[in-house]
Amino acid sequence: MKMIINKMLLAVMVIVLLGACNKKLDIVPEGAPTTGNFWTTDKDAIAGANAMYEQFDDENFYGRGYWWFINASDDMVTGRIKAEGDNIKNFNRNFIGGSYTEGQWKLRYIVIKRANDVILKVPSINMDAALKNRILGEAYFLSGLMYFQLAYTYGGVPIVNRDSLLNDKPIPRAASADIVYEYAAQEFKQASALLPYFDQLAQADYGRPHKTAALAFLSKMFLYKKDYAHAEQYADSVILSGKHQLLDNFSDVFTIANNWSKEYIWSAYSTMKGTGGWGSILPGVMLENKGWGKYNGWGYYMPTKELYDAYETGDKRREATILKPGDHFTFFGKDTVYGSLNSLSGYQFRKYMEPFSYAGGIHLSPNGDHPTTDLCVPLLRYAEIILIKAEAKLMQGKNADAEINQIRHRAGLANVTNATMDELKKQRRCELAGEWANRHYDLVRWGDAQTAYSKALHGTNGREVWPARTFNPAIHNVWPVPQSEIDNSGGVVTQNTGW
Repeated sequence: MKMIINKMLLAVMVIVLLGACNKKLDIVPEGAPTTGNFWTTDKDAIAGANAMYEQFDDENFYGRGYWWFINASDDMVTGRIKAEGDNIKNFNRNFIGGSYTEGQWKLRYIVIKRANDVILKVPSINMDAALKNRILGEAYFLSGLMYFQLAYTYGGVPIVNRDSLLNDKPIPRAASADIVYEYAAQEFKQASALLPYFDQLAQADYGRPHKTAALAFLSKMFLYKKDYAHAEQYADSVILSGKHQLLDNFSDVFTIANNWSKEYIWSAYSTMKGTGGWGSILPGVMLENKGWGKYNGWGYYMPTKELYDAYETGDKRREATILKPGDHFTFFGKDTVYGSLNSLSGYQFRKYMEPFSYAGGIHLSPNGDHPTTDLCVPLLRYAEIILIKAEAKLMQGKNADAEINQIRHRAGLANVTNATMDELKKQRRCELAGEWANRHYDLVRWGDAQTAYSKALHGTNGREVWPARTFNPAIHNVWPVPQSEIDNSGGVVTQNTGW
């Protein structure tokens, strides 16, 4: 924490990525400004806002690194043996200090620091009022989002006091995740008040935060906080805005043509095309290792038979979500029959395969060592908001058939009556499989992780591919604080119990 708060972090390298979904939004580097010559013009405000997104290009931010935590779920297995990833999936503390997840905390506090700089400095700049509000709204949004992600990952985390940003003393952790959630709620509320709706953004600004994105994350945060009345309230604020709707066909959600569809709320994508690549790395991470000789897929995060079998007969989402042996798909312009040469489970996620369907790899990074695409990978989409409302209603003893049947209808399934939480859990699993919605954390917050992880996971032929695991809710409901943060704070930042 000391390094995060002791000096200005606006000296940005080449800023290459907006962490929402956008290749149009060009983010331009501004050198290494200082507090003495910066924050005086509208160009400074724009550059300061753009700097908030720079960390999102790190492959570990919304790609392989954080996905090791999501990979702990029963929906997927590590497609290639990787000691650090295996330890994470098995809740073995030996991964602490490893390369992939060690930086998650720091990456997000860098974003928080830059957001705080914007919130403190931009109000005094003489500039267009609408632009100023949008930039400040972005800063509040990203601050709230980072604290939200930190809280459900680690529990209570340090909350940086904007009134003492020059104080270089380490900051103790908040006593609980709920305290952090309440702080994040205020940030999201400020953001929603300042931000325009998505359809009010210029096309060049697509991918920046917008009003319903702030309201949507407020709803999800209150669901995680188990404040179900407010979760329902803010889900309704998104639904009743009239700005979003489900696409008619589930598979259309995961196409480049629909990057900005009515179902879009917030996604991971890039701003810049070039030899170094652009976009979300997750599709390439999930692609068959070596991509059958066509592209450098990394072969991680393969679906399990347990996930495949969770779908009802006739559920259109299953084939749109998962490739199984014998399935036809288009790969680099040619009809191809799926069969893995190395997948541990024998399956692959199909959701993110559309960019690989085009001849010549025209939607892929030319850098196979950074296998990104120009497909928006959802971090939060409208279908999840409907399911959040359904869950919030059920947890308050209300009927949620209307919401659940809306999701079932698109999947080609018959309506249900008096749906229970079991049905909600099934729909959330089948609708959001392989997405940032985070099946692992769903199991944790429902209290289902211990039972789910006590069962082995299987591949296409029914063979066990991952043994049963021991999950202790008293320890494993949160992930360990990176050891580097504890060391840098001199022990002021403490480790989670049991880790």
